[in-house]
Amino acid sequence: MKILIIGPSWVGDMVMSQTLYTSLKQQHPHATIDVIAPAWCKPLLERMPEINQALEMPIGHGEFNLTGRYQIGKSLREHGYTHAYVLPNSAKSALIPLFAKIPSRTGWKGESRYGLLNDLRSNKKQFGLMVERYCALAYNKARMADSSCLPAIPHPKLNVDLAQQAASMARLGLSDERPVLGMCPGAEFGPAKRWPEHYFAEVANAMIKAGFQVWLFGSQKDQTVTNDIVSQLAPEHRQHCANLAGQTQLVEAIDLLAKCRIVLSNDSGLMHIAAAVGTKIVALYGSTSPDYTPPLAEQVAILHTDIECRPCFKRECPYGHLKCLKELMPSRVVDAIHKLNVEAQA
Repeated sequence: MKILIIGPSWVGDMVMSQTLYTSLKQQHPHATIDVIAPAWCKPLLERMPEINQALEMPIGHGEFNLTGRYQIGKSLREHGYTHAYVLPNSAKSALIPLFAKIPSRTGWKGESRYGLLNDLRSNKKQFGLMVERYCALAYNKARMADSSCLPAIPHPKLNVDLAQQAASMARLGLSDERPVLGMCPGAEFGPAKRWPEHYFAEVANAMIKAGFQVWLFGSQKDQTVTNDIVSQLAPEHRQHCANLAGQTQLVEAIDLLAKCRIVLSNDSGLMHIAAAVGTKIVALYGSTSPDYTPPLAEQVAILHTDIECRPCFKRECPYGHLKCLKELMPSRVVDAIHKLNVEAQA
């Protein structure tokens, strides 16, 4: 088998898609798997041992560009792919495998994909977790009636480069004299996923006082949030907090998250990366649900409120109150971190 994957465009989804690649490799150990995805995915895919090659998708997310997709598909014909798996739900995402003349094209029923996919799966609702939906595509359609038919789902597992980890720590002036609490206070999806900054600061103050150091992770877009957290720390605690937002490449974040004893995170791509490098996770859920995209870590505490309007899966709170986040108090988070820390030392 020579397989082409049309990959997702979000960090967390890309991490979770590794369950499909691992499942395919378990059944077909000699299969070659290439993934076409946005350029930012390349360092992430390179840490997945199942992947042969990451191919850059030059067409932007949401852009149709029929001519461009035809040219990409035509250029892929010489690779001789035998199977394609299309992970996004759009019709346009299924065009490249068609134009590449790949004989077997598998994916879930989405927007008008009849004919574009010839192994079309229509019972998506029988698989509640996103990783179940990815994993199910690796198996014969007739066998996959529902999630009870799935074998054990492999957890995503990213390779960690210890030499690069040490180099990144040296470049950023980081030490391991104190255990590290990683914090991921951003969420690309929207504000309905972001726990309040002053709550993160309250937890950071408490954990630094307890002997931890704090590393704040995020992109340049998250710098306003992380700067706000730092500004709310007690002056004597700031020396034990490293604001890494916008200071690391994605590949560096993978290695540095692996250095953390515990990671506190919103439901975000970084949460899934932290889980995939074996870190203990305290995961915070607002508008979204752990019943769909939980962190697949061995040791995890999942925290959320139980107000009747959640989960709504909205980017912004439709009522404007954000109670699903504001009523999740820092004391619960601190208790969860301490519990995971005790378990880690047992």
